Amino acid sequence: MASHTDVRTSRLLYGCMGLGGTWDTTPYTAEDITVAEAAVEAALEAGITVFDHADIYRHGKAEGVFGEVLDRAPGLRERIVLQTKCGIRLADGVRPGLYDLRGASIVRRVEESLTRLRTDVIDVLLLHRPDPLTAPEEIAGALASLHGQGLVRRFGVSNMSAAQITSLRAHLDVPLVANQLEMSLERRDWVESGVLVNTPAAADNGFPHGTLEYCAANGIQLQAWGALARGRFTSGGDSPTARLVTDLAARKHTTPETILLWWLQRHPAGIAPVIGTSRPERILACGDAVRREPELTHEEWYDLWITARGGPLP
Repeated sequence: MASHTDVRTSRLLYGCMGLGGTWDTTPYTAEDITVAEAAVEAALEAGITVFDHADIYRHGKAEGVFGEVLDRAPGLRERIVLQTKCGIRLADGVRPGLYDLRGASIVRRVEESLTRLRTDVIDVLLLHRPDPLTAPEEIAGALASLHGQGLVRRFGVSNMSAAQITSLRAHLDVPLVANQLEMSLERRDWVESGVLVNTPAAADNGFPHGTLEYCAANGIQLQAWGALARGRFTSGGDSPTARLVTDLAARKHTTPETILLWWLQRHPAGIAPVIGTSRPERILACGDAVRREPELTHEEWYDLWITARGGPLP
């Protein structure tokens, strides 16, 4: 089975967290499948071919409804890249949620995802969160086994620093192709960590310094989850940032959603935003972030940043 594209060259990803109904173990419905079909069709129409999952999304139901969509659309699987994550165990009423990257757990979670997605291979598997109790060599052993069996083609991480990636890579025989982090015009510590060096504000910035540069230098695609800032600047708000986003969209003959995505894509680190809305009209509103190069000038990019900060740069 040959996938349509490579995650490392994707300009935009569709995040499937909103599919599958409620965030509990209640079974998904026929209506939930219809919603998923509409979202997938809109994503494809917008030019998106990479679909991002996690085994915990809607308690597995996001993967489940997506598997139904694939079953109903012959040939679709060969046109897309399927990416999913494992490593988080949700609270179950007996114990709180925790992180689990033990080798046997990784393999079991992947097998469960394959069943739900109704496919025989995952194109990209991301490790969802760091697990401080599992040694990197054990994680590497599980990934090597999955790769050797042909169950997973490529691997990446999520929410990890350069130091954590370095530690894992030392034990891997396969490359890591992606690191997914929260990045948006609202969540700006990823860019400010490299700018606030040698200023008092640096002490309040928790983003791991050098992670962007490390990923860019090592061919690891940066994927930005939460890229649309949960609609804060695009849902009719009247903040200075929302007004500026709307004004720029009008001047560039595009949508406010595209302006937010262009702000991320304009950065030289090669960021690929992940959009998570399930509304077809909002998915389609992101299409220019696939079809057009970011059209923000140097000054416009800074205008957005400084306005969102609510004050001048240090």
